[in-house]
Amino acid sequence: MNTPLPIEATDPPRQPTVALALGSGGAKGLAHIGVIEELEAQGYRIAAIAGSSMGALVGGIHAAGKLAVYRDWVSALAKFDVLRLVDWTFSGGGLIKGEKIIGTLRELVGDVLIEELPLAFTAVVVDIDRGREVWLSRGPLFDAIRASIAIPTVFRPHHVDGRRLVDGGLLNPVPVTPLIRETADYLVAVSVDGVAMEPAPAPLVEAEVGGAPGYRQRVGAFISRLMPHGSNTDAPREPGAIELLTQAMDLMQANLARLRLSAYEPDLLIQLPRNMASPYEFYRARELIELGRLQAREALAHWPRR
Repeated sequence: MNTPLPIEATDPPRQPTVALALGSGGAKGLAHIGVIEELEAQGYRIAAIAGSSMGALVGGIHAAGKLAVYRDWVSALAKFDVLRLVDWTFSGGGLIKGEKIIGTLRELVGDVLIEELPLAFTAVVVDIDRGREVWLSRGPLFDAIRASIAIPTVFRPHHVDGRRLVDGGLLNPVPVTPLIRETADYLVAVSVDGVAMEPAPAPLVEAEVGGAPGYRQRVGAFISRLMPHGSNTDAPREPGAIELLTQAMDLMQANLARLRLSAYEPDLLIQLPRNMASPYEFYRARELIELGRLQAREALAHWPRR
């Protein structure tokens, strides 16, 4: 009687790992959520994240394992809900304290120490007095996030260990460095301050977007608002002070990001146009998340992996 040959055990295929550099951009950074979800849907495991400003917020929440909770919460926000999260002030170097939004996120997500997160996370901030970029990879997660979103003159600077820390996008809008490249197979950078241009054609969006009835029409309407020539809106108006400051910072950060990305080229750059939304339109979360997902899908489809 023949003895059956033993069956050799085979290891499951190894998931390719990704280190993410997530850029600044206010509400535009909600597109990072769609990018992260698409990367994971296509079989990539995220091993490390470095983020500036909104990139630090989304990246830190994902590192804490609560991105789905945050996505559902922010997707339900209306204009009035966003306004209720603003705690105005006229002192301390900013118009908004930022305590209310950070307190809300702490309750929603929970606060942990960065060094205890299941994946490597770094929030990029700027020491405004010393004019230096600072990488926070230890300490309370939401202290680091609060410092990285402190847009000068808008959010008050955050004090950590005697230093006044502000938005990391001021010096490094898309934090790509050799340091995080070493932590994964691929380095993927996501910039939401790309060249202002017309977004993807409406048929592509309609073909790809799912969701509740009428959602594709809403995304189409959102896309049409971004078109520079296809609208019959009122005559152009003069921008207010905050709007002008925002436009100026967007332009500066876009040019700085381009220089940084040319010096430290990622394996894959996922880039969205900076005119897809204003930095404060958090009530458009669902559309922005979906645009990030679609752009990631398009970039991955044309990526000649090594």
